[in-house]
Amino acid sequence: MAFSNFERMIQLAEDVFATRSDPDQIDVDQQVILRLQRIHPATVSEYNDGKGPVVWVLIIPTTTEIMNQFLQHKITERELLVLTPADITYESLYLCSALVLEEYRHQGIAKRLAVEAIVQICKDHPLKSLFVWPFTKQGDALAENIARNVTLPLYKKTDIK
Repeated sequence: MAFSNFERMIQLAEDVFATRSDPDQIDVDQQVILRLQRIHPATVSEYNDGKGPVVWVLIIPTTTEIMNQFLQHKITERELLVLTPADITYESLYLCSALVLEEYRHQGIAKRLAVEAIVQICKDHPLKSLFVWPFTKQGDALAENIARNVTLPLYKKTDIK
């Protein structure tokens, strides 16, 4: 039985991030998407090949204070989202996740979506930095590439507490 792109994307998210078994991570559902879109409409991006989603990119603008708490292991990813208020000025941006189906990788789609979203957010907020919690070498490289492209410093959370 062939799985739809949507089903494959859900499985990819679980394979990479295992959010269902990690209460510290954001488990994206409709309520989370609505919260993100209240923060800024450009937080959630999707590329659809006409047969369903093949790339999902999630970014979260926040404050420098919240970024630093996250990078210093004082708050979890889930708390980062909960603590980020809507309707304020953001200075930092969390490169939360980029999921790409295998046959669409190495085409620059995730980078393009992320850069376009960052440009949109920068129209409303004076971003000064990006930060990431890399789960894969590819994700780490993508974050570096995005940071170079938008000329913002990139800070990384390590798993070492």
